[in-house]
Amino acid sequence: MANVNLAIIYYSSTGTNYQLAQWAEAAAKDAGAEVKVLKVPELAPDEAIDSNPAWRAHVDATKDVPIATSDDIEWADALIFSVPTRFGNVPSQMKQFLDTQGGLWASGKTVNKVVSAMTSAQNPHGGQEATVLALYTSMMHWGTILVPPGYSDPVLFGAGGNPYGTSVSQGQDGKMVEDVEGAVKHQAKRTVEVASWVKKGKQ
Repeated sequence: MANVNLAIIYYSSTGTNYQLAQWAEAAAKDAGAEVKVLKVPELAPDEAIDSNPAWRAHVDATKDVPIATSDDIEWADALIFSVPTRFGNVPSQMKQFLDTQGGLWASGKTVNKVVSAMTSAQNPHGGQEATVLALYTSMMHWGTILVPPGYSDPVLFGAGGNPYGTSVSQGQDGKMVEDVEGAVKHQAKRTVEVASWVKKGKQ
């Protein structure tokens, strides 16, 4: 299997998507990938962050996580995005990051990257699938190869599994309602596997 460079790029306000990213990292490393976990820049003002103690605590706890850059996308053979839903769409922090990649896109450097996505919301029908599909729409413009999990493993018939990308509900206490670790790890391993096929085909 070809060695795969995987960038896991996330946005998380209170930690749910950071946890998804960490599970994906562990599984991808087990599959032999070189992995970077990267966050997109926070756009919210300090007043908004400070109004939610869990948000402030997470920002402070992850201050040393590297910020994603265009160089990281160029380095990666595969990308996994993990984001919360905002009104059934990608949060502004991730959208702003994607929108600043025009130079990379224009030079053809996003073509044939392998991409998968995960998400969260505060209730089971809070826009998770719409958010993943919205991100995939941008990735189609980038010329990437989308690798949704489908129903490629029995774990996807359980909590958090769906054919678009792992999604999880977050309760009012900030904790995940479902156990989605298995679904995340399968999705990450599948992404790495497909990326290895693509990379091997280029060699």
